[in-house]
Amino acid sequence: MRDVKIETTLDEREGIISRHPCLSEAAHGAYTRVHMPVAPKCNIQCRYCERKFDCANESRPGVTSRVLGPLEAYERVLTLAERNPSLSVVGIAGPGDPLANDETFTFLHLMKRGAPDLLACVSTNGFMLQERAEDLASHGVASLTVTINAITAETAGRIYAFTLKDRRRQTGPDAMAELVERQWGGLMRAVKTGMVVKVNTVYVPGVNDHEIPMIAARLGMLGVELMNVMPLIPHAEFAGRERPSCGELDRMRAACEAHVPQMRHCKQCRADAFGPIGSDGDMDLELVNAHIGQEYCESVL
Repeated sequence: MRDVKIETTLDEREGIISRHPCLSEAAHGAYTRVHMPVAPKCNIQCRYCERKFDCANESRPGVTSRVLGPLEAYERVLTLAERNPSLSVVGIAGPGDPLANDETFTFLHLMKRGAPDLLACVSTNGFMLQERAEDLASHGVASLTVTINAITAETAGRIYAFTLKDRRRQTGPDAMAELVERQWGGLMRAVKTGMVVKVNTVYVPGVNDHEIPMIAARLGMLGVELMNVMPLIPHAEFAGRERPSCGELDRMRAACEAHVPQMRHCKQCRADAFGPIGSDGDMDLELVNAHIGQEYCESVL
């Protein structure tokens, strides 16, 4: 496994953060981001996750109107960037796990060659991060989000149903211990590459609330830039569970803030989100309008 390190100065690092609407609360009203849904396959099953394709009616992670091929996604980025000067970040957040899909790296390769001024961002569950952290860095990924919900295998077993490794489903304590080890090992490798790293943690009351402050403490020691404690969206096996209240969420973030800075403006976006955080536009409609505008210009010339 080769070591790849992004040589960034403090000013360059701060420049990445200042243009990234997720990493900077000040940036989220000034800059636009888009998620390109090029990664349909996933290698773990979270008990709260229900992935949906061809879905336009829900606004949450794991859903998208449709999955795009790498070239189509790249062409969409170019069109959106031309029409939206505030577009600064192109992310891959599913609807599966980006590292379980070769299409992710094809798309990143196209972006690095054809749109290097846009920040490339990837969101992963971390299961394959130990093997792919250097690949992400070499493909020009500026920022990375890793979802880590547990420290112990016992708690992980209450949050994850199974993992997929070498096309084989793995369950039980050994599988969960491996998942936790791989997530934390991958996170350490990612931080060492020099990428700006954020960690998402889904707050599931009665399941992992006792471990979240410990996660935060470990993140602080590792040098993670930002932590995002996200409230559970009750779905799939956790459909009957209660979402944490605003007060519970505020108290948890306050406890974690003693160890690592906290994100408080997350809207738990779709895998095909487009626009400023909190006011997503319709990517397909934007592109249709661009096409109509081009046809009109050609008709009058």
